[in-house]
Amino acid sequence: MVDSEIVLTGQTVAYTIYCIVIILLMAWFSYRITKSGKQSKVKPALFYSFVAFLVVLGVSLHIITYETIPWSPIDLNRSAYTPDKVFHITVDRHKFILPSEKMVVKCNDLVLFDVKSDDLTYGFGVFRQDNSMLFQMQVVPRHKNDVLWKFTSPGLYTIRSTEYSGPRGVSMVEKDVIEVICP
Repeated sequence: MVDSEIVLTGQTVAYTIYCIVIILLMAWFSYRITKSGKQSKVKPALFYSFVAFLVVLGVSLHIITYETIPWSPIDLNRSAYTPDKVFHITVDRHKFILPSEKMVVKCNDLVLFDVKSDDLTYGFGVFRQDNSMLFQMQVVPRHKNDVLWKFTSPGLYTIRSTEYSGPRGVSMVEKDVIEVICP
């Protein structure tokens, strides 16, 4: 599974270039229609060709970046995957109730996090040591809330609530509770 940080970097570069192209087109068009004289008109065929190009580029960009999202094959073919480990986690009164003090996972094991809430909507986010997010999901009361994830890098990971659940939600942090071990 590709690391989510690599995916985010790639998508940031691609969408930044796409936005720059759109801004340049708008600037060119604005300059041409406000200019006086014979050169002031923009030929409709040229303008609509640029618009069509941007539409094709934008749709292609969405399709290509969709294919880079590491968890989409797992989500689309959920029934074909069997988790190597399952962790049942409950969230109640602004507190994560974990199955054990430390959840140990082997590299490349497929892990199912089954998270349940009966009171409020919370977030369930797993964060790296540098505080960047690996993945997250919303935990809705009385609904099935689970995520399958394959850890590819060793280390300690922290769980945090990523959803606003009132002022007490800011303290919903379980530091270094997931340990990934690579042989």
